[in-house]
Amino acid sequence: MKKNLILLLSILALFSSCSKDNKTDTAVAGDTLSGEIQLSGAFALYPMVVKWVEEFRKLHPNVKIDVSGGGAGKGMTDVLSGVVDLGMVSREIYPEEEKKGAVGYAVVKDAVVPTVNSNNPEIANIRKIGLKKDIAEKLWSSRLTTWGQVLGSSSTVPVHVFTRSDACGAAETFAKWFDKKQENLKATAVYGDPGVSGAVQKDKVGIGYNNIAYAYDQNTKKPFENLAIIPIDFNENGKIDPDEDFYQDSHSLTQAIIDGKYKSPLARDLYLVTKGKPTKPEVIAFLNFILTDGQKYVSEAGYINLPGEKLNENADKIK
Repeated sequence: MKKNLILLLSILALFSSCSKDNKTDTAVAGDTLSGEIQLSGAFALYPMVVKWVEEFRKLHPNVKIDVSGGGAGKGMTDVLSGVVDLGMVSREIYPEEEKKGAVGYAVVKDAVVPTVNSNNPEIANIRKIGLKKDIAEKLWSSRLTTWGQVLGSSSTVPVHVFTRSDACGAAETFAKWFDKKQENLKATAVYGDPGVSGAVQKDKVGIGYNNIAYAYDQNTKKPFENLAIIPIDFNENGKIDPDEDFYQDSHSLTQAIIDGKYKSPLARDLYLVTKGKPTKPEVIAFLNFILTDGQKYVSEAGYINLPGEKLNENADKIK
C-alpha cells in the first residue's frame, strides 16, 4: 500500500498534471465564477495544492485548474514567463525575482528532513547519534564514504548520498542549513522529491532529504515503508536528547515545528507566486480561498498553519 502511494505521487508529480476539468455532479447554486488557472512548481507544495483545488472546485465547479510539479525553480521560471498563473515555490523569494515582478504569498509551513533507509545496518546508532550540521556538510561534499565516518565509529559500511537534480526549494533549504547552496551539493542527483525518497527506499545504505509529504505516509502518519527520518542533533552534543526526538510520526514532527524545536531554515514557509498583482477573478478567488477557508485542510494534509496575522498580511497583497 505504501509503495503504491509513493508510486502514485511520483506519477502525479513527475509525468502528469492534475487536471480538474470535470464538473462536479451538483453545481453550486448561483455560482458564476469560471475560467482557468495554471500552476506549476515545488513538489513540497504539490499535495497541499491538489487538496485545495479539490475543495475549491466544490464551490466553483466551472473553474478549470491544472497543477504540475517540476521543482521550485520551474515554478518561478514559469510564472515569470507567463506560462502559468501561479508558481509553487518552497523557498524565500529572491530580490532579483521580485525586481522581475514576482509577488510571493506565504500560504503554509513545511520542513525538510534528512532521510535514511530503515533497514540500514547502523540504524540503531543513527537514531542514537543523529546528524550534526558539520557532518551533513561533509556528507554532501563527498568527504565521507562510510557510516563509520558519519557516526564516529569503526563501521566500514559504505554511505551512498543522494541529492536533487532539479532546481528546488528542498535542496536550497537543506544546503542553507550548513551554509551552502544547492549547486554546492555533491551526491548522486535524482529528479524530484519522489525520486529521492524512492532512491533511499531502495538503497540500504542510502541517505537523502525530503519534504514532509514525501517522508511520511499521511494516511498512517508514519514514515513510508523502508524509510526513516534521521534526527537532527541541534544542540551539537553528539547524541539525540529526549527533547530532540520527535520523528515517530508526522504529528510529532509538525508539533515540534510549531513549538520551535525543529528549527529554521529546515522549517520554512511555502509560497504561491504571481507576476505582479493578479487580475484574473478566478486566480484572486483561489488565493483568497487558500488564505482563509482553505486553511482548515492544512493539518489534514500534513502541513503547518501560518499565524493569522501572516495570512492577513499576504491577503492584503492581493487587494
